[in-house]
Amino acid sequence: MTTPAQTFTGFSPDAMQFLVDLAFNNERAWFQPRKADYERLLKEPLQAMCTDLAAELAQRGIPLRADSKASPFRIYRDTRFSKDKTPYKTNVAASFPWIGDGVATSDGQPERHGGGYFHLSPEGSYMGGGMWHPEPARLAAYRQQIDEHPDVALAALRDPGFGARFEPVHGEEYKRIPTGYAPDHPNADLLKLKDVTFGRDLTSDEVFSADLPRILADDFAAAVPVMRWLASLTVEA
Repeated sequence: MTTPAQTFTGFSPDAMQFLVDLAFNNERAWFQPRKADYERLLKEPLQAMCTDLAAELAQRGIPLRADSKASPFRIYRDTRFSKDKTPYKTNVAASFPWIGDGVATSDGQPERHGGGYFHLSPEGSYMGGGMWHPEPARLAAYRQQIDEHPDVALAALRDPGFGARFEPVHGEEYKRIPTGYAPDHPNADLLKLKDVTFGRDLTSDEVFSADLPRILADDFAAAVPVMRWLASLTVEA
């Protein structure tokens, strides 16, 4: 199979510096004259990274969607319901929804069940995925499977390829095991989770490398068993 031509050349130290400067000057009067710099240093490279990642995912048969238009998050903050009225985010990020093994919705599109994520900021860059703030019905389905079919759940969560790259799944959790489950449940740590996520920090060398799309694809490939299991959860209507 022919390797696709790359368009992404790596994020630059100047891109990181732009975000540092934005944190100290988070106002329209500073940003607007520098919008072209933002687009050159951050927006366009992120779009190019998503394009190259899409090719890498397709080559490996990884059912995540990376799209130069749909994946990146906007730099503008939604301040309508926030006390913090600073208008811009001081990071850039992109999401890659899971599109395999889903149930078709009424418009014929696959239903999305979590997926992957990329985050770039001076405070730290990382990749990850899973279910973040899942709706109650999906979280209930996750707990039911942990309780009733732990062999299926643990086969995915303890997959050797996943474990070699990531820490165990984690996230915000309840202080006590949810009602309906034994306090001494053997998988109490999993039942207490509100989010079911995974991830790892990215080094500066990785972020500044033109190989970042390949690196992310390697990571997502290792996480496929967990993402596929989470997507397979049966949610009751």
